[in-house]
Amino acid sequence: MEKALKKPKIRSEIPKRNASVFVAIDFETADYGQDSACAVGLVRVERGVITAREYRMIRPPRDSFVFTYIHGITWADVANEPEFGEVWQACASIFDGAGFIAAHNASFDANVLAACCDRAGLPRTKLPFVCTVKLARIQWKIFPTKLPDVCRKLNISLNHHEALSDAEACARIVIAAMNDTVLPSEQNTPVSPPVP
Repeated sequence: MEKALKKPKIRSEIPKRNASVFVAIDFETADYGQDSACAVGLVRVERGVITAREYRMIRPPRDSFVFTYIHGITWADVANEPEFGEVWQACASIFDGAGFIAAHNASFDANVLAACCDRAGLPRTKLPFVCTVKLARIQWKIFPTKLPDVCRKLNISLNHHEALSDAEACARIVIAAMNDTVLPSEQNTPVSPPVP
């Protein structure tokens, strides 16, 4: 009997240990299969500074594209790109020394990563995931917490559903939380004295 695989560990808070280096990740998928990654964005952060960015297109295992209307990627865009296993191994060094992986709605990206690793015969990551949806709710009480909503509240630039832009926005959310950023609407703005 085959051993059941563990679900990826998802956290709502930044780990106390090994938090100075992390990687934010975002996948775009072709279809409803979690193994259908067609693009990945990766952003490495060291001590609050973005130090590396990676964007790769991926040839998914099937040529059916259901989500082109969301991300604009078609089979023609990725037909000649490498499969996930090759892309992932080429990007592996961006995770060197990382304490965690951050993602917005982390269960989605964690499950895509797990399914793609399983399909490619690669080991799953042992790094925990931090979910920036949960982080934004806890840190700033932001609702709704879709990525564009959180970015708007924190004044973060975003080209939504472009994997690298989404990953960088996620990284900037974690950096803001680490810096204990106050939302512009929560800052004490001085009241002008009345005009005589």
